[in-house]
Amino acid sequence: MKKIIQLKLKILAKLILAKYKPEIIGITGSVGKTSTKEAVYAVMSGKYKVRQNRENYNNEFGLPLTILGASSPGRSLFGWVLVFLKAARLLISRDKNYPKILVLEMGVDRPGDMKYLNSIAKCKVGLVTTIGPSHMEFFGSLENIQKEKGELIENLAKGGWAILNYDDEKARELTVKSRVKVLTYGLGHNANIRAQELSFSFENSREIDNLRGISYKLKSKDSFVPVLLPEVIGLNAVYASLAAAAVGIAYGLNLVEISKNLRKFNSPKGRMNLISGIKHTLIIDDTYNSSPQSAMAALDIIKKIPLVKGASKFAILADMLELGSYSEAGHREVGKYLAGSGINKLIVVGERAVDIGKGAEAAGMASDNIFYYSRVEDAGKFVQGRIHEGDLILVKGSQGMRMEKLVKEIMAEPLRAKELLVRQSEDWLNK
Repeated sequence: MKKIIQLKLKILAKLILAKYKPEIIGITGSVGKTSTKEAVYAVMSGKYKVRQNRENYNNEFGLPLTILGASSPGRSLFGWVLVFLKAARLLISRDKNYPKILVLEMGVDRPGDMKYLNSIAKCKVGLVTTIGPSHMEFFGSLENIQKEKGELIENLAKGGWAILNYDDEKARELTVKSRVKVLTYGLGHNANIRAQELSFSFENSREIDNLRGISYKLKSKDSFVPVLLPEVIGLNAVYASLAAAAVGIAYGLNLVEISKNLRKFNSPKGRMNLISGIKHTLIIDDTYNSSPQSAMAALDIIKKIPLVKGASKFAILADMLELGSYSEAGHREVGKYLAGSGINKLIVVGERAVDIGKGAEAAGMASDNIFYYSRVEDAGKFVQGRIHEGDLILVKGSQGMRMEKLVKEIMAEPLRAKELLVRQSEDWLNK
């Protein structure tokens, strides 16, 4: 039944695309796809009628459902009948409100995934964020991951654009695979669209609980404008906004329009979001997922944030899953990197994360500043008793570790958990 539904969704999605002919912006990468999708939507929806994937609708089911404008009914047979009826109505009559642009996050978990998604949606713009060791157990090497994601760039529609992260070597190398125009973005001087003079934005005073976001100058050719990204702190958000700016430029938007539209960019839940913690602390909630690449990027940010004298920086890091044979080395690499990032206390959660602690200790971090827990709940209780006013707390782990539960334990307003935290639906809460 699953395969029958998948085939029907594919056929209906292709028929709807053939009828309405929206322009498609496809986004792939090992890290930052969802944040980039949200940023692109913020920039483009200021001028065009745009639709984006909801939640994690980025696979063989979610992508065609986005094209149909329908939600997944799960196991409900009646719900699937309603989905197919909605598709039939789109084909029989004409929906004047069908979007001009579809912003589609394209998730790749196994070899062949990108080929399948490309067979449904022919993209005008292809955007690659990063290429790293996620889903390594299925691909075996970075080169195989690069090849898979590169299929998006190789199959872009004539007259389209390839938009690549200049600072990521594997993504930048895809330039040679492009048969269309290329725009690069990043912090490097040779990127076409880049950010300069990054700084933290504080409100009223520079105490940690007044940290409100990040700002920078957006530069393209000889022009630049200031950009403020409220309520986000990570470089991930900066890169997402730069990628979105590149898309806007490809579509002819000027820098002032792009900067204004980026004010509407809300980083998805669990992606380096700022949340007030108990005891006047500040939490950096990065609990959506984790990989060695994203963990080290988060630590880079933590290192640069100033604290008042006597305050501490905590890193609470859990297992990074789906790393395959790279698991031990990846966890130890994060630990080694952490030892030089100004973290005062490290709390690791899970069996695999033990190697983060071992890596940190081997790199010189004192063993009495490293704490090991197998359960999220126990780690949460420990942290509650250790943190003090002015402390900064990074919380990060793979989806399966459910580290948002720990954030809820130490956030100042736990009643706002459904508003602020990831995985707060009844389905997730009951797991």
